[in-house]
Amino acid sequence: MTAMIDKIAWIHIVEGKVLSARSNGKDTYYFPGGKREAGETDNETLIREIEEELTVHIQPDTIQLFGKFAAAAHGKEAGVQVQMTCLTADYSGTLAPAAEIAELAWLSYKDRDKVSAVSQLIFDQLHEMKLLL
Repeated sequence: MTAMIDKIAWIHIVEGKVLSARSNGKDTYYFPGGKREAGETDNETLIREIEEELTVHIQPDTIQLFGKFAAAAHGKEAGVQVQMTCLTADYSGTLAPAAEIAELAWLSYKDRDKVSAVSQLIFDQLHEMKLLL
């Protein structure tokens, strides 16, 4: 039986680069977001996680589904998959790393090797759509 990790991710692109985050003690970048708490919707999870990690406020009426992606979970035992529901949204405030986030980075397609397997699928999709340079 395959274990599945359910995650919500914020896809935020500016000038052909996508916002990425790196956690304390890690060397891989990921899309900001995280795991839902019991009873939370996708949108509620996104709003909570982004405020906790990046200190900005997602504007709820701008949230849109970008897509769902699945791949082997980075750093987990064989057979563990991650399903990432990716959402786009506008925000207010100033982006700043908080909680477990060590740094924020704007990554382009040439940085694809710096992200997890599921994030690489998303990088490929963004690149095919000519959103990620």
